[in-house]
Amino acid sequence: MHEYSIVQALLTQCEDIAKENEAEKVTKIVVKIGKMSGVEPHLLEIAFNTFKEKTVCDGADFVMNVQPLTIECNGCGTVTVLEEIFYKCPECESLDVKVVDGEDMFLMSLEME
Repeated sequence: MHEYSIVQALLTQCEDIAKENEAEKVTKIVVKIGKMSGVEPHLLEIAFNTFKEKTVCDGADFVMNVQPLTIECNGCGTVTVLEEIFYKCPECESLDVKVVDGEDMFLMSLEME
C-alpha cells in the first residue's frame, strides 16, 4: 500500500514547515487529491491516522479534497471537467487532449499553532 509512504512523506513535509515557522503543532492539513493520482482517499486517511501520533500533526484535522479530472482539447481549446474517465473532447470529439488537473496530489494548506 503506497499510501503509507505518501503519508510518511507528507508528515515529514509538515514537520519541516512547522519547524520553519516555529510552530509547535499542526492543527489542520488540507490536501488535494486528483481522481487519477493513484491515491485512494480512504486508505490515505487510514495511513494518516496510523502514523500521525507522536508527530506535530497528532490531533490535526485531515481534510481531503478530491479533484475531478480536467482536460483541455488541443483541437478546439475546450476545457472540460470529466464525470467519467474518458479522454475525448465532448465538444469536437477529438482524442487530442491534455490533462489540466486531476492527476496529482498536493499539500494545499496547513494551520499551525
